[in-house]
Amino acid sequence: MLPCLCWSQESTIVKVQQLISNKSYKKAEILISSFSNNNPNNLHALELYGDSVAHQENWDEAIQIYKKLTTQQPNNANYHYKYGGSLAKKILSVSKLKALNYVGDAKDAFLKAAELDPNHIETRWALVEMYLQLPGILGGSNKKAYGYANELENISKVDGYMAKGYFYEYTKDPELAEKYYKMSVDIGGSLTCYDKLSKFYQQQKNPEKAIATIQTSLDKHQRNSLHYQLGRVCAEYNLHLDKGEECLNTYIEKHTARDGVPIAWANFRLAQIHKHKKDKTKALKYVNLALSEMPNNEVFQEEKLSILQLF
Repeated sequence: MLPCLCWSQESTIVKVQQLISNKSYKKAEILISSFSNNNPNNLHALELYGDSVAHQENWDEAIQIYKKLTTQQPNNANYHYKYGGSLAKKILSVSKLKALNYVGDAKDAFLKAAELDPNHIETRWALVEMYLQLPGILGGSNKKAYGYANELENISKVDGYMAKGYFYEYTKDPELAEKYYKMSVDIGGSLTCYDKLSKFYQQQKNPEKAIATIQTSLDKHQRNSLHYQLGRVCAEYNLHLDKGEECLNTYIEKHTARDGVPIAWANFRLAQIHKHKKDKTKALKYVNLALSEMPNNEVFQEEKLSILQLF
């Protein structure tokens, strides 16, 4: 019976991992919470339980679960990182006064993870973001943030360059931000590198460079999700409308659940494109398709009202 029991446990773990991978977080929570309660010594199950609620932004429960993990395995850097991450997210979701209750524990958790694993990239990213985003009164520090960006660069050049790009973007130095984001693309060239650079260009209101960056990423990585991103920028900025329409139609045609963005949003962007083209009939067609999938979406509803006002 023991091999059967082990196989059953492993099967449950694998199923929960697949549910989380497919973003079915509530289903994963329901399955793993029951399993974890019946197998209290299975720390992997408890970690997945924490992951499932964290993805749903249930920070209070995630904090409790990850704290329990750090207590049971105090030398596990990843547990301290996840505990600190849930605390950091809680800090960002409450008032500054309430945040004071969590700041110290979040810092301690991240610093403990960094101490336990000198090469823990995610922890140092979290420290960069935390020290930049926290107000000075709560312990924020640009100097400390840049210090951890330097640590990242010593561990991974590409992460260090992206972290410095983020640092300079956050501290309002767009020239240096662009320089480091482009350096990360040159040395790494991953989807993440291109995504950071394209989002930076969008924040800087430079859609032409954003479109060019996404196109380069699409040519290199051939990911369907990039068709949507390119079409979205074209629709938002009223640029290269034919190109945007083609990309969005391709996205819909090749869409799978792993692409992330529902088809409704692609139809919404197509409605925007046809509104820009002053084609009221097609614009209404696509916004109605979007609403048929998400009838309560206020953005879609407002867009339909805007389209109806076209002559």
